[in-house]
Amino acid sequence: MAQTFAEQLIKTLEKQGVKRIFGLVGDSLNPIVDAVRRSEIEWVHVRNEEAAAFAAGAESLLTGNLAVCAASCGPGNTHLIQGLYDAHRNGAKVLAIASHIPSLQIGSHFFQETHPEFLFQEASGYCEMIHSAAQGERIIHHAIQSTMSGNGVSVAILPGDIAQQPAAEGTFANSTISRGRPVVFPDPAEAAELVAAINEARSVTLFCGAGVQHARAEVVELAAKIKAPVGHALGGKQYIQHGNPFDVGMSGLLGYGACLVASREADLLILLGTDFPYSDFLPTENVAQVDINGRNIGRRTTITHPVTGDVAATIQNILPHLEEKQDRSFLDRMLREHEKQLSGVVAAYTEDVKDHVPIHPEYAADLLDGFAEEDAVFTVDTGMCNVWQARYINNPTGQREFLGSFRHGTMANALPQAIGAQFADRDRQVIAMCGDGGLGMLMGELLTVKLHDLPLKAVVFNNSSLGMVKLEMLVEGMPEYQTDHEQVNFAEIARGVGINAVRLEDPATLREDLRDALALPGPVLIDIVTDPNALSIPPSITWEQIMGFGTAAAKTVFGGGVGRMLDLARSNLRNIPRP
Repeated sequence: MAQTFAEQLIKTLEKQGVKRIFGLVGDSLNPIVDAVRRSEIEWVHVRNEEAAAFAAGAESLLTGNLAVCAASCGPGNTHLIQGLYDAHRNGAKVLAIASHIPSLQIGSHFFQETHPEFLFQEASGYCEMIHSAAQGERIIHHAIQSTMSGNGVSVAILPGDIAQQPAAEGTFANSTISRGRPVVFPDPAEAAELVAAINEARSVTLFCGAGVQHARAEVVELAAKIKAPVGHALGGKQYIQHGNPFDVGMSGLLGYGACLVASREADLLILLGTDFPYSDFLPTENVAQVDINGRNIGRRTTITHPVTGDVAATIQNILPHLEEKQDRSFLDRMLREHEKQLSGVVAAYTEDVKDHVPIHPEYAADLLDGFAEEDAVFTVDTGMCNVWQARYINNPTGQREFLGSFRHGTMANALPQAIGAQFADRDRQVIAMCGDGGLGMLMGELLTVKLHDLPLKAVVFNNSSLGMVKLEMLVEGMPEYQTDHEQVNFAEIARGVGINAVRLEDPATLREDLRDALALPGPVLIDIVTDPNALSIPPSITWEQIMGFGTAAAKTVFGGGVGRMLDLARSNLRNIPRP
């Protein structure tokens, strides 16, 4: 019997090292599922196609390999798109198999008909309809090559009847996929201009994003030579913050420390590998930007010194031509300011916390940071959980990894991303920091965790509130409305689906209870009842925001704790020469 296109597709994925496909079976997808049944690839049954895309994105980001998700026609595809938006914006290498109605019926307003070729355009770097088995063999190659080349998600749209057609000659299916990471060296003229700007500036601050992932050593060497404080966006934290003697914290809506001050007071601010979106936190005068993607340059503020290039290669190129700065007074002042700011906010969340009911979420996050393994993977829900992760969960040895919807900003991402992360490595500790709002949105994925016996730990910061939305209303001067809801016992729900669960409400025993819960084998849900009034606002507060808080509500928390990052700030003070 001739090989079908569905079988050819699955064999192609096997050759590419794909271990699993996340999805939901049904309808036009059935030929693909049947081919998976007879292959070495595992089908991971999720409860919502959105979770399938989140999980595939997480698996790819952790492994660097191709990950695959699939959805059936119509509603299956419209569920899938949310997670694909997130995976695409995070730069994951994901192939989405979007099945379609029978090809003969396309354009007839058939049952469940949508137009996936339009639907997925903005959530992918490559999106094409397969019209025949012969063409499909080419499309699958192009889709895999596109995503593996760093162009984001690829979507292959496949009508169910074409999946059952006899496969064509394997010309393209036998191609070797390029997986290399190219190095882009800067234009000599742009590099020379940046050198001149650095040499002329009395003070320089470096601001790092996710683009410094492979450039940590170069960034630290540059900072040492030009005596520059180093701040970061949320995306750059895991790569540059740990053990950094020049660290001044993070800027932006979740920021802390002296990063904002250092960015505004420096003669020259250099943006390194970041597409930081919040223009209000960036100066508009004498700013340089280095990015491997030239289209990112100048999107957020006025750029005086643009450089298109790989961050590591650019720094290696300019370092020999930089004059070593002897005056470190600006750096030392920023390090002192950083320590001072952290000291000022930590006390509010470390004194008498064992008597505070409901539990301070900052205290819970700080304990979680201490108990987690050094190479743990943290997934974090959008909202206040992002704040607690950004300020409290550290990367002490550089081995931890953080996954979140840092660019798409959707709710409900933490649990499905943890599913993908745990599938990538069942022996690695995976901790999902879930908000009660996010968990409630995709709570059915607890069934997925149970079905596949994934040993992840879901830590729910349960404040019975949409905390970030409440904060947004308050700073706008609006009375908060519809942000709070009745208390939900997520531990009881988890037990109902067969998952081990604990509910923690007593701050006096939280340290021991949380430590013991994390040590339990298998999947565990840890339901921590936290204070809904523990809100956090940016390190720079406008008068309008202050008036908004005063108008809308009396009880909010102006600032946030930063846990053991205070120790780093204090240790960095030891690098300042004493008079």
